[in-house]
Amino acid sequence: MISADRFQASRWQRWREPLTAVLAGLLWALSFPLPGWSFLAWIAPGLLLAAGFHLQPGAAFRLGVLAGLVHHLVSLRWLLHIPFPTGAVAAWLALGAYCSLFTGCWLALASRMIHSWARIPPQASWTEAASVVARTDEWRRQFLWIVIAALWVALELIRCRFLGGFPWNLFGITQWQNLPLLQMAAVTGVYGISFVLCWISAALAGALAILVFRPERRLAWTAALRIPVLVLLILAGFGLRRVIQTTPSGEFTTLALVQPSIPQRLIWDDAANPARFEKVLGLTREAVAAGPDAVIWPEGSMPDLTAEQFARVKELLQGTGISWIFGTAYGQEVAGKPEHYNAAILVNSSGQVVERYHKQRLVIFGEFIPFEDTLPFMKWLTPIGSSFTPGRGPARFAFGSRPVAASPMICFEDVFPHHTRPHATPDTDFILELTNNGWFGESSAQWQHTANAVLRAVENGLPLVRCANNGLTCWVDSRGGLHDLLRSPSGSVYASGVDLVRVPLRLAGQPRPLTLYHHYGDLFAALCLALALAGIASTRAAKEVTDVRKPAPTHPR
Repeated sequence: MISADRFQASRWQRWREPLTAVLAGLLWALSFPLPGWSFLAWIAPGLLLAAGFHLQPGAAFRLGVLAGLVHHLVSLRWLLHIPFPTGAVAAWLALGAYCSLFTGCWLALASRMIHSWARIPPQASWTEAASVVARTDEWRRQFLWIVIAALWVALELIRCRFLGGFPWNLFGITQWQNLPLLQMAAVTGVYGISFVLCWISAALAGALAILVFRPERRLAWTAALRIPVLVLLILAGFGLRRVIQTTPSGEFTTLALVQPSIPQRLIWDDAANPARFEKVLGLTREAVAAGPDAVIWPEGSMPDLTAEQFARVKELLQGTGISWIFGTAYGQEVAGKPEHYNAAILVNSSGQVVERYHKQRLVIFGEFIPFEDTLPFMKWLTPIGSSFTPGRGPARFAFGSRPVAASPMICFEDVFPHHTRPHATPDTDFILELTNNGWFGESSAQWQHTANAVLRAVENGLPLVRCANNGLTCWVDSRGGLHDLLRSPSGSVYASGVDLVRVPLRLAGQPRPLTLYHHYGDLFAALCLALALAGIASTRAAKEVTDVRKPAPTHPR
């Protein structure tokens, strides 16, 4: 008979890996806003690695998928606020499942590397495998953690670009308020921060293994952390120096950012159009009274602006010298074919439309319907009637007497690192993001979106101004500092109001110095991809050599 103690121990061993994976996924999710406990990001990858490093690739993949699913379902819970319940649940589950595949691949490939490089026996238990890792040569172990961190970055790079890409909440985004560490993004992009987080987390797990399984060497675990901690201190010193450096600027532009906070269901309601317009017009009157250089409306505030309403706003701005930028939808015929755009429009102080920007990256099922011509039933999965036409490139909005040059972006375009780079040019004063997160109610989506925007500002060394339908309306400086966040008297970031901000401009007549990341793009991530592929190839080669050396099995006659 099995004793009660042994029965309880066997049950714990059975559930140890999945429970640890669930915990790792949960800590990973909680490191993003909200609540944004960023210190948990330093723990999650190492904890997941500790849960599955001893498993064979298939089992490790399933465990990684479990952790990824927990993480994405928790961190992307704001999708459930979409006012289209069937599509919201389907998008939440499908997107969470898709993204979790990358976590599964990471753990499967990482466990295979550890087995090969640390020479862990194929059927070793968790304790046996941890003991082997603790006794592995220190330099071999250090290089292993680096390759595993590079593998994490490589999979993030693929997720950013495969099938159009979904770069929301890359791991480095968790540190969006850690300004000294954030500065490395000016060289490596957000991927460098992801690399450091994963590397140090894996090294911490390795140090813990040494502490537990090599008690005869009390201080041996410190050797596992010396190089990662030294690198972290150097990065923090570089970042702190960059943060305290001030960029001289003798000029500012004053912008009035209108946040109308219109629920998404009312934006779709034609009957609500007059009341919606009167609310936005009232906020615009308040903005004009402050005498800014430009009044800015967010995406989605008036997507169906009529000619009469347009004329009323022009009349309000007549003679003030104030330009007007707003997000709307409109259509036109190009080469005999109708095209419909999600657009940003610049109107000068004389009431003339002087520039347009058409959104380039469209949201699947929100702005375009895949295969709508060949599979008409796809339209049943979305509340939109037809697809928008993607834009063909960045635009330059010049306004004011100087003039001020802004590069507009719309919706979630600023979550794509490689897409934002072309918008940042030496003669651009700031990036202007018009967005509508009203789709997601009062949720964590607004905070996560802003965290992504902070990284784009640091990566390109350029201020970024956010004008949002229901938060967060503010501006971000080139070092990642958040300024002039619009809040209601009760402290809510989701309420309506006008945010008057002063944004520093580049020195008159001089180009703005841009960052190494802007010049070289995702070079660091590409190097991580190359290192990860080399690590996978060397693991495969080592396995083939091992297989060749195995004695041929003998069979009795």
